[in-house]
Amino acid sequence: MTVAETAQALGLEVLTGHANLSREITGGCVSDLLSYVMGTAAAGNLWITIQVHPNIIGVVELLDLAAVVVAHGQVPEEATVSKAREQGIPLLTSAETAFAVSGRLYALMGSAP
Repeated sequence: MTVAETAQALGLEVLTGHANLSREITGGCVSDLLSYVMGTAAAGNLWITIQVHPNIIGVVELLDLAAVVVAHGQVPEEATVSKAREQGIPLLTSAETAFAVSGRLYALMGSAP
């Protein structure tokens, strides 16, 4: 399933990275602890967090994640949006909790990691 298909199915707002929405999602990671994400997420994963600072974009880039979703109605800092735009990284938002987004993603993807 692509980032675009996932965004549409989950009702996510796409803030940046429109050129990379065709990327396939290989699984997911839900955490607000950057070091945990760096130790457990895999390339192609969709990361769900409530963090809004620019360091989240650095983690997405470092790990080659497919996209990041800022959940729970949190609004990414302008510096975060700018950095994601510059890097072409899909930055998505949701008014739903991280728990709800991850549950819906899991149901959408089945048993993918």
